[in-house]
Amino acid sequence: MKVPRVESKLRVFLFKIQFSSQVSDFRKSLSTVNSSCEEVRNSYKLKEVMWIILQLGNTLNQGTARGSAVGYKLDSLLKLTDTRATNNKMTLMHYLCKALASRSPALLDFHVDFVSLEAASKIQLKSLAEEMQAIIKGLEKVKQELTASENDGPVSEIFRKTLRDFIGMAETEVSSVTNLYSTAGRNADALALYFGEDPARCPFEQVTATLLNFVRLFRKAHEENLKQAELERKKAQKEAELENAKNMNTKSTNLSKKGPKG
Repeated sequence: MKVPRVESKLRVFLFKIQFSSQVSDFRKSLSTVNSSCEEVRNSYKLKEVMWIILQLGNTLNQGTARGSAVGYKLDSLLKLTDTRATNNKMTLMHYLCKALASRSPALLDFHVDFVSLEAASKIQLKSLAEEMQAIIKGLEKVKQELTASENDGPVSEIFRKTLRDFIGMAETEVSSVTNLYSTAGRNADALALYFGEDPARCPFEQVTATLLNFVRLFRKAHEENLKQAELERKKAQKEAELENAKNMNTKSTNLSKKGPKG
């Protein structure tokens, strides 16, 4: 009852108790953003796959105004499943996977480069900005309460000592995570620019979602190609077996017609 501003002090202690886990989770999210950006930008296989897609597009559009393109929008990757062959069974995505399987099979697993992509696609930069502000404002309130408690007298002496020790540690952590946050923001913008997109119109969330969907569509098409190839193999094997059985029956019949010599 004698402690001034009890509610304020309790809120400060709540922030102090949650600080380490809050900063740890925040740092993990920032590291995921940074890692995903680096993985995508450093992927040689992705560059090759995208270059082959450009060649396919130019070949399909040969003779038109779009037949000599030097690039394409990122969301065009998701439109590969919309372009179908005349039999309506194979899409351009299926054809891409088939072409890679026969000519550049080492590129088929390009998606293994993206260890952090799925986790990064669930992160919203707006939420990270709010989290950064919450940490900064929370620490500021701790400092304000420490200043206010200077006039509390002996009743807040232990409280003040505890807060001073905490603030010294927290300021170092906040400074470190602030730098990491700035780096994540720059990397997020650089990722959009890497694909020739405007970060304001094609933000980090859209880039990662598009890439993740492309990977899923690509892998699905490749699996369908493998299943189709296996079906065709089994069909050819069965036809060959039937043909062999037919030939054997024909030979047997011919031998029966000739009969024994004597």
